[in-house]
Amino acid sequence: MKKTLPLILSVAALFALIACSSKVPDMGMQQGRFALCQEGADCVSSQATNEKHRIEPFQARGDANKVMVDLGNAVESIFGGKVLETEGNYLRAEFKSSILRTVDDAEFYYDEQAGVIEVHAVSRGETLDFSDNRDRMEELRVIFASMQ
Repeated sequence: MKKTLPLILSVAALFALIACSSKVPDMGMQQGRFALCQEGADCVSSQATNEKHRIEPFQARGDANKVMVDLGNAVESIFGGKVLETEGNYLRAEFKSSILRTVDDAEFYYDEQAGVIEVHAVSRGETLDFSDNRDRMEELRVIFASMQ
């Protein structure tokens, strides 16, 4: 028991540190491009060129207003999902994890002409890489597709 308590306290301290990591990553588009995924980050982007960070954009069709409403509804249907900003064809959201209460950021851009939604999602804490962003974006893809 004497050896277990320090281990438990160390793990709890590590989780608290991770949960407190709140530096918002670079978000927004510059000349039609999202910020690059940093090496070692839990980050996915439909604009990434390397396999580790690359994710396919979502297929979308129709009026931009409807697509953005559907996307916002899909985001908020996922546990911890919250739309922070919608401006034209751009949507920014955040997701809080259920266990560690860490925050991940995501942004989307609907390219109406191409019929796709470009995706960029990144964790605020880079300490552990559970591939949460990729899994969450794939879940979101399925939910959004059911709304189309």
